[in-house]
Amino acid sequence: MRAYIQSIYRYPVKGLTPEQLPTVMLSTGQPLPNDRRYAIENGPSGFDPADPKYFPKTYFLMLMRDERLAALDAHYDDDSHVLTIRQGGAEVARGDLETADGRATIEAYFKAYCANELKGPPKVLSGGNHSFSDVAKKVVSIINLASVAALEDIVGQPVDPLRFRANLYVTGWPAWSELEKVGQTLSVGDARLSVTKPIVRCAAINVDPATAARDLNLPHTMMRNLGHANCGIYAEVVADGRIAAGDAVAPVGDV
Repeated sequence: MRAYIQSIYRYPVKGLTPEQLPTVMLSTGQPLPNDRRYAIENGPSGFDPADPKYFPKTYFLMLMRDERLAALDAHYDDDSHVLTIRQGGAEVARGDLETADGRATIEAYFKAYCANELKGPPKVLSGGNHSFSDVAKKVVSIINLASVAALEDIVGQPVDPLRFRANLYVTGWPAWSELEKVGQTLSVGDARLSVTKPIVRCAAINVDPATAARDLNLPHTMMRNLGHANCGIYAEVVADGRIAAGDAVAPVGDV
């Protein structure tokens, strides 16, 4: 079967709204541009913007623990660096994340909105081209939509693919066949991606991105029915190239 990209998403601020992209330029060794560029520190973490390093997601506001984040509609503008947050259709905060005043505005909002979840003052973090990914390497995450459909059959209700907060959503692969692609190099549009590992799922996928309700226990369900909690794969960009929705995805030897 021919596999192709159905949709592309980035997440400018860790834990906040996905933003759909029709096309994007991938660079070797980098995530999608501005993907997880920012995070909101949940109390002091020791993160140094001048020497950015990987920190576990537990140091930040994130959906695994803070499902109320899904109730917000956030948009980041690349040119102005302005993050706009809406709640219930109304704008509730706006700030330039590259200025102290702008960050302070966003921090003040989360100090009130996440008051019960905070371990200390919230702080907007950025480390230049650092990515606040769930893994130490700079990666692109890929979800096989057939695997999501298989999960729907298991739980007996719809499962929004956006629960998995992936960069690329691929259609045309058999369910769970993405897990067999670890070690392969994929041709994706004009780029090449080396698949490094499966994605082991946490409680973040239990949160419905439309309602912000923690309404499923998918990792537990997967372990009980499949013997694993893997859904999706991580890949590193090994050759630059532009990708777009509709582009074919195939092992390099099959191109």
